[in-house]
Amino acid sequence: MKTQILVLILFSLMTLMACSPELPSGHIWQQEKSLVDLVNPLMGTDSKFSLSNGNTYPAIALPWGMNFWTPMTSPMGDGWTYKYNENMIRGIKQTHQPSPWINDYAAFSLMAVTGELKYQEEDRASWFSHKAETVQPNYYKAYLADYDVTVELTPTERAAQFRFTFSETDSAYILLDGFFKGSMVTILPEENKIIGYCRNNSGGVPDNFHNYFVAEFDKDFEITHTWNDDWLLQSNSLYSEGEHVGAIVGFKTRKGETVNVRVASSFISPEQAQFNLDREIGEDGFEDTKQKAKTIWENELGKIKVRSTNQNHIKTFYSCLYRVLLFPRKFYEITETGDVIHYSPYNGEVLPGYMFTDNGFWDTFRAVFPFFNLMYPEQNALIMEGLANTYLESGWLPEWASPGHRNCMIGSNSAPIIADAYLKGNANESIEILLEAMIKNAEVEKGRPHASVGREGLDYYNQLGYVPYDVGIRENTARTLEYAYADFTIAQVAKRLGDQTLADRFYQQSLNYQKVFDPETNLMRGKNEDGTFQSPFNPLKWGDAFTEGNSLHYTWSVFHDVQGLIDLMGGSEIFVDQLDQVFNMPPDFDDSYYGQTIHEIREMQIVNMGNYAHGNQPIQHMIYLYNYAGASHKSQKWIREVLTKLYAPTPDGYCGDEDNGQTSAWYVFSSLGFYPVTPGVDEYVIGSPLFDYAELTMPNGKSLIIKSENNSEDNFYIQEMNWRGKPYENHFLKYSDLIKGGELVFEMSNTPNKNRGMEIGNLPYSLSLKK
Repeated sequence: MKTQILVLILFSLMTLMACSPELPSGHIWQQEKSLVDLVNPLMGTDSKFSLSNGNTYPAIALPWGMNFWTPMTSPMGDGWTYKYNENMIRGIKQTHQPSPWINDYAAFSLMAVTGELKYQEEDRASWFSHKAETVQPNYYKAYLADYDVTVELTPTERAAQFRFTFSETDSAYILLDGFFKGSMVTILPEENKIIGYCRNNSGGVPDNFHNYFVAEFDKDFEITHTWNDDWLLQSNSLYSEGEHVGAIVGFKTRKGETVNVRVASSFISPEQAQFNLDREIGEDGFEDTKQKAKTIWENELGKIKVRSTNQNHIKTFYSCLYRVLLFPRKFYEITETGDVIHYSPYNGEVLPGYMFTDNGFWDTFRAVFPFFNLMYPEQNALIMEGLANTYLESGWLPEWASPGHRNCMIGSNSAPIIADAYLKGNANESIEILLEAMIKNAEVEKGRPHASVGREGLDYYNQLGYVPYDVGIRENTARTLEYAYADFTIAQVAKRLGDQTLADRFYQQSLNYQKVFDPETNLMRGKNEDGTFQSPFNPLKWGDAFTEGNSLHYTWSVFHDVQGLIDLMGGSEIFVDQLDQVFNMPPDFDDSYYGQTIHEIREMQIVNMGNYAHGNQPIQHMIYLYNYAGASHKSQKWIREVLTKLYAPTPDGYCGDEDNGQTSAWYVFSSLGFYPVTPGVDEYVIGSPLFDYAELTMPNGKSLIIKSENNSEDNFYIQEMNWRGKPYENHFLKYSDLIKGGELVFEMSNTPNKNRGMEIGNLPYSLSLKK
């Protein structure tokens, strides 16, 4: 009998194998699982003020959604709202936080309790375990152990569905906490509904700012309470308004009974909040909304398919891709007639058209927006319309918006974002307004709403060609370098528009990086108003003349003219040697400017890659610069090391702040084998592909297939390349070629090919090469 059973099992296995498509031995196809199941929204959540492994929270949301939702383990107002190593949940909140450093706005939360009524934040918190927690982009589930309640959540863009599963109890409660800085709640028992608003924010809002919410329950209320300021309970009440108020509804439940709550909000009006709920959820049940959200994520993630023998690399890729697609968030709503409108966080009016927010361009100009231009051009075209609306409503382009202008970071990095979009065909409708706005940034210093908007130190920059070190403008050399690159991107737009005079002016200004290059040290250095360099000078000093970095990091911030920088340094050999020194030296630093070791410094120090600080953005492109100097094999080595050692699909999976998708976008691009060193030109610089196979479905429907033959942990050097069946020697790929689709084949090896692509025409774009 046993023999017969064994024969049947073997026959069944052979039949299954015969009916299944043949897969290469040892390879894991992403199609074997739902892509959503490969995403870990907890990647980066094991973070704290002193050390960032991502500084993320699990965002339960749709791509670019107006509202995100997340569990709270930390108190109201704490930017680190979810810390992986904490053990208690205080509520599930609607959040709009782009970064713990920027903090949140328009937040409120829901929480379930049973037994004795506990509604104050500390008292109501419940123990939970990651072992009883499910976290996906489209779905969250946790067991609230203190109350024997399971809470589930699934989102739409502006609404969400909650499902609370209770035990048998006479005292089941759901709380809606309107948070501090102004809130109101009204309970409507005849409609099983709570309506109200919250006004909490961290800046960047007009005086009339409100987030109006509506929560509809599928169970009658037997108890209604509210609370007012200082947690003052107002028994049997239906209304409360004050600095910090909330609502409590209660009922009896059977064991296993579910209470469903449908929630939506609006920045425009209570009526719009109700319409958002009806439009996005309607008659759908919880499972309907969950499946719709999953389908949306599957469609977006599925535009890139990857294959690898390493399942963790696949999980890391899709976890990073999820992060890239979260920000900037949609800050617009749809009317009953289908019109697009938005509440302006700049002038407080309700106006037609698109608006996006929650983005720091200092981070995201580098790779996030170039990724949108490659894979999501229609979405980026809408974002460009939103930028034009920001300029029309505030008089300035945003640099860090959340939801309006915020005083954070430096630079004029809206310019490369606009230029890259326009030059790739994604800002045609609004380019005249956007060019006017870019030129205003470059010509007008007065009237800026914050130091971070426009260009701080502009008058000095336009007069001297640099922002001086000794005139009281912090991080001056970093500003000079970023303004020079912004000038280049303005010139690129002017050239495309046919205004050569304007283009020539800004191309010339883009050479201002030369003004702060010190030939004595071969480094960028603070420069005084009288033309002398700062003294004393320590290239390891973070901050001071630079932004969240030192001279060793910012010296490479000549995105548009690497050849010009090579020439200043004295040639390719010296240039390569100086790149090597950054990686090979100890992780020494001078933190005296800050008076403490800031987390960005600590993150550089501990990863054993010398002074290369991948955990912060200014240096992330530097690793590709060997390609400009005949040493591309060194880029390949270091890129593969960063991909495999500094990223993982785990709560400590980043090596510094994730920052609105930028550190994730570096991974997405780099793992595919190329990276946009210079947004605003038609090229990507080649690195070292991580995956054996990748297929990108381009927006026009064409397929871009990337194969890496003989790829392995040790085989990270490129021996040969073929593009569309022909040998390919260049160290760059052209956007205009990639979007047409084709097959790109890398032949990988464990030894470098130091002779590949040695002609001048094989080098990536530099202004000095006049390509």
